[in-house]
Amino acid sequence: MAEMSESSLTTAESAAPPRARLRLFAPFEWVVALRYVRARRANGFVSVIAGFSFLGITLGVATLIVVMSVMNGFHKELMDKIVGIDGHAFVQAVERPLTDWAQVTDQMQRLPGAKLVIPMVEGAAGISSPYGQSGALVRGMREQDLLRLPGMTGNVKDGTLEGFDAAGGVALGQRLAETLGIRVGDSVSLLIAKGASTPFGVAPRIKAYPVVAIFQIGMSEYDRVFVYMPLAESQLFFNRENEATVIEAFIDDPQAVDKFRADVETKIDRPLILTDWRQRNKTFFDTLQVESNVMFIILTLIVLVAALNIVSGLTMLVKDKSSDIAILRTMGATRGSVLRIFLIIGASIGVAGDIAGFLLGLTLATNLDGIRLALNKLMHANLFPAELYFLSRLPSIVDPREVTLVVTMTLALAILASIYPAWKAASLDPIDALRHE
Repeated sequence: MAEMSESSLTTAESAAPPRARLRLFAPFEWVVALRYVRARRANGFVSVIAGFSFLGITLGVATLIVVMSVMNGFHKELMDKIVGIDGHAFVQAVERPLTDWAQVTDQMQRLPGAKLVIPMVEGAAGISSPYGQSGALVRGMREQDLLRLPGMTGNVKDGTLEGFDAAGGVALGQRLAETLGIRVGDSVSLLIAKGASTPFGVAPRIKAYPVVAIFQIGMSEYDRVFVYMPLAESQLFFNRENEATVIEAFIDDPQAVDKFRADVETKIDRPLILTDWRQRNKTFFDTLQVESNVMFIILTLIVLVAALNIVSGLTMLVKDKSSDIAILRTMGATRGSVLRIFLIIGASIGVAGDIAGFLLGLTLATNLDGIRLALNKLMHANLFPAELYFLSRLPSIVDPREVTLVVTMTLALAILASIYPAWKAASLDPIDALRHE
């Protein structure tokens, strides 16, 4: 009789019309799948596992989207801040001082792709006021160049850079001003060890300057150390008469800096040392990229664990519903129908978690800095100190390609996790299943 029953099932499957055999996800398969997903007294624990799988996928997708968006924001903000204030290519003198800086600047400005070329005198100094003292990186720059500096445009918070050369004062970062306890109109003293030469040796040089402007670049490391003064004054202060220590260039495409460097080497007939933004910041940006990749791998494990929960949940559901599956088979349901029912269950959990995680992650990523400020007020704490992260706000940039990758990857994992339990359900022998009832 067992052989006859199994034979009749096989005959029924083979006798099914071609359209019925080829149809995917018939209405009754959806009905059965959705009934199995919903909690019942007998299989409530299975539904709890399905709920945890859904929650795990939701949190995994949302966390991935938020973290990758923050890493993108960090990369872009730091790139804009660092390159916006430091330039893309740098030229320094070799063999003889850079007294012909005006000629070299003019030649570099005429090169293809050059946007802004700035000669300057750069040196370290001590800076003090009646209320504090600190170290500073002093840059002597012409007013016309300082006004066009990308990192400075629109970032002057107090005072003005108009008439900077004639004023003979200095502009400094907001965090440095806070450290010194000064504001526009106050005076600061700059000190260097190598000043004027005297019969008793080289004496330190100290000179007071009025503060004419306070700026906030948005990168705390720069706002804490940078001081700008007129180029002519810096040449006198650092004993660099009619000389520049470095010429920096901003170009249209930072990724095309190799071509610009080649043009400088071939078209400027003078011994020079050339460096670019990649060399100066290579370790920093490489580290940031490695951190981004590692975070992606670690957070993907959350999604993977949720997918494994789908496997365990469906496996338990198959065992719990073995008699129901056998009855469906005896009523004419094919192995393919049973397979598709359990695929629908696993895929439904994955799709629902994917959509919920996408919406949650997108909401958090686009409102991250506002959420941080609200948490700061609520907890009376600073959750994103600028001194540690170099930025005054928490950046977040959603990359559609990365979001698509996360959503697609999660959905694929959910479907793959459903295949084995669904295959086990389809392979269930209805005779054996009903024999134990």
